[in-house]
Amino acid sequence: MNAISTTKAPGVIGPYSQAIKAGNLVYTSGQLPIDPATGVFPEGGIKEQTRQSLLNVQAILDAAGVSMNQVVKTTVFLADMNDFADMNSVYAEFFCEPYPARSAVAVKTLPKGALVEIEVVASIA
Repeated sequence: MNAISTTKAPGVIGPYSQAIKAGNLVYTSGQLPIDPATGVFPEGGIKEQTRQSLLNVQAILDAAGVSMNQVVKTTVFLADMNDFADMNSVYAEFFCEPYPARSAVAVKTLPKGALVEIEVVASIA
């Protein structure tokens, strides 16, 4: 196993890695919509937060030498399932067919009051 780290995504604030490469897979930790340059959420709502979360995922995958086209599974955590359609419209900008498998679940709360958190698994091969 190898830890993956980049300054182009928010740094970790606990005992975990931004991502782990294990065998032919890269597992990212859940990415909150924190702008790594400012340390805060982008202005706006679910669309802006979804975009930032996915940009953070993309930066971590880039550091691992993997592209978004190699993502095989995503998990999207939403603070409000009523945001699903708006999240989905931004999500669709980052992935193309064949789309990765995905779970989308509503949770009671997310860290720092985020509206969304996204984690992925990508294949190196």
